[in-house]
Amino acid sequence: PASPATALPAATLAPQPSPTPEEHTLTVFAAASLTDAITEIGTAFEAANLGVTVVLNFAGSQALRTQIEEGAVADVFASANTKEMDTLATAGIVGEAQPFVNNLLTIIVPPDNPAGLSTPQDLTRAGLKLVLAAEEVPVGKYARQVLDKLDVLYGTGYRDAVLANVVSNEDNVKQVVAKVQLGEADAGIVYTSDVVAAPELVSIEILAEQNVIAIFRLPSCRRVASPRWHRPSLTMCCPMRGRQCSMRGDSARPEAPTARRIHDPVT
Repeated sequence: PASPATALPAATLAPQPSPTPEEHTLTVFAAASLTDAITEIGTAFEAANLGVTVVLNFAGSQALRTQIEEGAVADVFASANTKEMDTLATAGIVGEAQPFVNNLLTIIVPPDNPAGLSTPQDLTRAGLKLVLAAEEVPVGKYARQVLDKLDVLYGTGYRDAVLANVVSNEDNVKQVVAKVQLGEADAGIVYTSDVVAAPELVSIEILAEQNVIAIFRLPSCRRVASPRWHRPSLTMCCPMRGRQCSMRGDSARPEAPTARRIHDPVT
C-alpha cells in the first residue's frame, strides 16, 4: 500500500510576507522642452520598478549644466544640445553622449492670431512683439540659426528686422510658450513638440529647408545618486531613442491633438 503523505509543518504552509522593495531615488535633469514626455516616462518607470522614486528637474539645458558643474547630482541628464554635454565631458563629469531624440522648430501665435501672421516672412512687420529664448539657451540658438537660413530665402536684412521685434529673451522654451499663451507676445519660436501641450495655439510651419534639427543627447553620468539604478534608468528614454520629436517627444505614442497649423506657401 502507498505510504501516507508526510505532513508539512504549519509554519511552512503559512503565507510568507512579500519582501519590502528597497527604496531608491533617481534624479533626472532634462531640458524644459521634454517636460511632458519625460514626466510620462518617469511615471511609467516608477510603476514598473517598485521602491524607485523618480525626481524630475526641468530647466534650460545651460542652467542644468551649471547646476551639475556646481555639484548637483543627476542620474540622467537629457540636454537639448551638444555644447552642454561637451562642457561636462571635458570636466570629466559625464561620459560619451548618445543622441536619443530629434526635434524641429516652429512659430507659434495666439489662437486669434492678432497680428495676422501667415508665413515666417511676416515676423519682420514693424511693431510685432516676438519672444525668443535667450541665445545661450539651445532653442534660442536654434531659432537664430533658422533666422540665418530665412535671411538667405527672404533677402539680406530679414534676420536683423526680425530680431528688432524681439521684446523678451526667456530662460527656457516653456517660458516662450507661456508668453504667447498669455497674449504678451504676437509670436514665438519653439520646438514642434511644445505646441502639443498647448493645442489652442496656432503653429506657422518652418519648411525643412530653413529648419534646424535639434538633436537631444543622453550621456552616461559619472557622479550619480543611485549607482545600482543608473544604467537601468537610462532605459527610461529608450522609447524616444532615434525618433522624430513631433508628438510630445515620442512619435510612438497615441496621437494627441495638434495645434492648428498655417503652412508657409513659399517653396
